[in-house]
Amino acid sequence: MTSPPTSSLEGWVVSSFTGGGLTHDCYEKGSGPGVVVIPEIPGLTPEVLGLADHLVDQGFTVVVPSPFGTPGREMSAGYTAGVVARLCVSSEFRAFATRSARPISGFLRAVARDLDGRTPGSGVGVIGMCFTGGFALAAAVDDSVTAPVMSQPSVPFPVGGARQADVGLSPDELQTIKRRVADDGLCVMGLRFSEDKAVSPRRFAALSQHLGDAFEVIELDSSEGNAGGFSKGAHSVLTHEVREGNEAMAARDRVVAFLHERLG
Repeated sequence: MTSPPTSSLEGWVVSSFTGGGLTHDCYEKGSGPGVVVIPEIPGLTPEVLGLADHLVDQGFTVVVPSPFGTPGREMSAGYTAGVVARLCVSSEFRAFATRSARPISGFLRAVARDLDGRTPGSGVGVIGMCFTGGFALAAAVDDSVTAPVMSQPSVPFPVGGARQADVGLSPDELQTIKRRVADDGLCVMGLRFSEDKAVSPRRFAALSQHLGDAFEVIELDSSEGNAGGFSKGAHSVLTHEVREGNEAMAARDRVVAFLHERLG
């Protein structure tokens, strides 16, 4: 495999979902415990669908909300730039806000609760990536989410030291997550490349300080001359960088195992 896994919209059932005061289309497929996959920028691309279909093949019911972008459209520089420009000014996502709740989180919690109510297992998993990485943790404010996975969480955008260290939650949301870690045994997974400027190591350090041993970190080496052959610009751990037998694929395998462990 010389390119990342991709897939299409074939077989996915789309329906409109309203929750948290927002309405977006959601795509669903599979059977078994539930997992919500939140697309990375620029949206529900063939690479995101490749991850989603892999999870279906691993025995999960997968729901993919589509809060931005055009489902099924391939990534391109112009397409990505247009989506980023819209997201930067959207009050739904608050891309630069620190210590802040984001309206999209309420929608994602509602999606998770709905999925949990009609699938087997102990709660649901939520995977966020890139722009949406931190939204997976924000979704875990709701008790239905028992396996949050933050892959390269990039919001708030790391402009300045305060944003680089911000964990993407309001103080109330953070306290709820910390309570769930202490009382419910909540565990959180985080993934990043070592040289990824979009995800400061200060953010992961802050998360580790707050969550302690409940925060499982996978950091892939992307420094110059790394054994995996990743570029210094490597970013998308679970999609664009996955190749047969490489460390990104191993990280994807660990995410699948984490979901099975936590969801039962």
